[in-house]
Order: sequence, then structure tokens, then C-alpha cells
Amino acid sequence: MPNAFALLGLPRIAALDDEALQQAWLAASRSAHPDQPGGDATRAAEINTAYETLQAPEKRLKHLLELHEVPWRTVPIDEPMMALFGKMGPALQAVTAFLKRKQAATSALAKALLAPDEMRLRENLEALGTTLDAERSALLENLPALDARLSTGDTAALSDLQILQARLAYFSKWQAQVREALLSLML
Repeated sequence: MPNAFALLGLPRIAALDDEALQQAWLAASRSAHPDQPGGDATRAAEINTAYETLQAPEKRLKHLLELHEVPWRTVPIDEPMMALFGKMGPALQAVTAFLKRKQAATSALAKALLAPDEMRLRENLEALGTTLDAERSALLENLPALDARLSTGDTAALSDLQILQARLAYFSKWQAQVREALLSLML
């Protein structure tokens, strides 16, 4: 992929301002839009892809690592993340088991008797989602300091960037799973 930062005229940093990113995307997409004089559909598609890449922090960090030519490696999950993962599995399994029971319930009474279990599952998922949001926000707060380290040429910062990217990717996936489970309970 081409340099998404360069396509949008943004600095190669981890901590991009959302408003600046959106303004850069709007300006670049306006000029490249195929309906505009001199517009180019291919360039417009590249600009949209660049925006999607830079909009999600985990994708932005992965792209930044690619630009720095950092080879991919597995990043072990630390103890606090493993504890969260230990909560995720049982919570999602409980939702799956509940949905099977709910689907098997044929009478109104049988469905009504499931309501307290459904409420407990929702509360558990919402609490887990709140925890995931807080942990992810805490990780995002590290981006400006990481940018400062990268600007000084600190090579260890690239390793820390890789770890941060992996953790953000986990949180993004887990947040999507929690949202999906909550949605499935509402259907």
C-alpha cells in the first residue's frame, strides 16, 4: 500500500488528531473525486483506503510499522490482557448457550422465564465493554509519548509500537465481539 500519511498530507505519527485526519481526507478526496475536473477514480479509491487505514489506531500503527520496515512478529499477551481474555471467553460462551435456550423456548412463559438470565448477560457484557473501552483508551494515551520517542530516533520505540499495535488489535476485536453479542441478545 502507498504511504497513507503522504496521500493525505499528514505527518507520519501514531497520535493523529481525528479532526485533522478528517479534514485532510475531505480535502484530498474533493480534489481526486472522479466527478471533479482532473479527478481520478483510482486516486480517489487510494485516498479512501488511506483514510480507513489511518482512522483506526490499530491499522494506523500497523501501517506505521510497515513504513518503518519493522518485520512482523508475534507479541505475547501480558497478564492483565490475559485476565481480560479469560473473562471474554466465558461471557461469549454464556451468550451462545443462552441464545440456544432462547431459540428452543416456544411458549411465552418459557421466554419470559429467560428474561432475568438475559438481563444478567447484558449487564455482564456491558461491564466488560466498559472495561475494554477504558483499557483501550489508556493504551491510546501512550501514542503522543511514543511519537516523541520515535522523533528522537529511539529504536526501542519501534518495538513498543509493535506491542501497542498488537494490544490495540486485540481490544478492537474483543470490543467488536462484545457489541455483536449484545446485538444478538436484542434480536
